[in-house]
Amino acid sequence: MRERLLKVLRKLSESLIAVVIGLLGGAFLMILYGYDPWLAYRALFTGAFGDLSGIFETLAFATPLIMTALTFAVGVRAGLFNIGAEGQMYLGAMGAVMIGGALSLPPGIHLVAATLFGMLLGALWSLPVSALKIYRGVHEVVSTIMLNWVAFWLVMYLITYHFAEPGRAERAVPAQETARYQIIGASLTTVIFVVIGFALLTYFIIWRTTAGYELRLVGYNPEAAQYAGISSVKATYLSFFIGGLAAGLAGASQVLGRPPSWTVYATMGNLLNLGFEGIGVSLIGRNHPIGIIFAAIFYGGLVHGGRFMEFEVGVASELVRAINGIIIIALSIPEIISLIGRIVRRRRE
Repeated sequence: MRERLLKVLRKLSESLIAVVIGLLGGAFLMILYGYDPWLAYRALFTGAFGDLSGIFETLAFATPLIMTALTFAVGVRAGLFNIGAEGQMYLGAMGAVMIGGALSLPPGIHLVAATLFGMLLGALWSLPVSALKIYRGVHEVVSTIMLNWVAFWLVMYLITYHFAEPGRAERAVPAQETARYQIIGASLTTVIFVVIGFALLTYFIIWRTTAGYELRLVGYNPEAAQYAGISSVKATYLSFFIGGLAAGLAGASQVLGRPPSWTVYATMGNLLNLGFEGIGVSLIGRNHPIGIIFAAIFYGGLVHGGRFMEFEVGVASELVRAINGIIIIALSIPEIISLIGRIVRRRRE
């Protein structure tokens, strides 16, 4: 117990040091371009966390990132680099449109069906990756990148030619009233509770079940897992399936739980890059479901609060993104070093 507490404290201290380094790096960049870092950071954090409306909006930005980060994190725990959350998220959004927007069902049932179908499509989109990995040895990074683009153009085609809102070909039909999560405040809806619940369920599966233990052992030491009779095939399928469900929920949350549009655009503008941003959030959260929740909220604060740096202090939008990038990179470094160490140890063994 004492060793575990010390380990947690060490990781927290590393993260705090990384935050300070990231903030100092961003401050240096602002000074270089003639901005006041104190005013800029005050605008950022006040805008993101200064009042209830700001907190709600920050949580709304964090909601899909919790899920896309979880997709990457579960893969890492199994020794895999699943960067396919982007494409799986597109399919999840499309599934939510198919059921939530194009079908009429009774209230309650409609919302649940649309959410589950979006999650299922995300999971199904991940299965070819796991099959290629297991039976043909195709590296998951290659196959997920390829399928991300296939998903992008497939969903764009479906929206444009089959599920476009009448009179508005640039977007899909919006989710019907019976398939929308209740608004809490700003653009935050009750889907946040579903997302957090799924993250906690994933934690339970990975750390408190036999299947989760086997998955982690395969990722940490494949040779020991094989010696113990643990199936790497099962662990691979399980990790991609859970990750696909999470990414599918991320996409569904943006259709069923993100006003005011309640839909997805043909260009995927309201989804674009959320899957890739989830990788950074996962690294900040040390690839742990609980850590990811807090990391996503912090990242959501940077995204939402960054707009106040532009409006109130006049910091250029490009510079705001650069500053956020510096902070994210600084926070990701401890986990990147840990991942590299694990890879080196596995190769030596």
